[in-house]
Amino acid sequence: MAIDILIAEDEPSILESLDFILRRAGWSVSAVTDGDSVLEAVRRLRPRLVLLDVMLPKRSGFDVLKQIRTNAELAAMPVLILTAKGQQQDRKTAEELGADGFVTKPYANADVVGAVRALLGDVGGAA
Repeated sequence: MAIDILIAEDEPSILESLDFILRRAGWSVSAVTDGDSVLEAVRRLRPRLVLLDVMLPKRSGFDVLKQIRTNAELAAMPVLILTAKGQQQDRKTAEELGADGFVTKPYANADVVGAVRALLGDVGGAA
């Protein structure tokens, strides 16, 4: 069964928070904590969207995004990038690599849910 959202985040408190707010909004969620695991999980789980932190162990979010965009089977998958506040260069790089949207940390829960809804086309909300 495909899941709605794959979260790629290595900070436990942020991962727990994202998992909670996205599940509460009605989506099914899975998570990985390093860049190498993202690609394997994307191929295996076929999520509707990837919520991708830029700073991940083993492989950066940028490397992962680049690989998703160059894979014909995965290229159309929406990718929402998590960036630290004030990292304009990260945002520019992510846009150039084909990111579909951004959430800046620290984030408001409503901003995350709104960005995911917009990318998934779940206008009325899943829950």
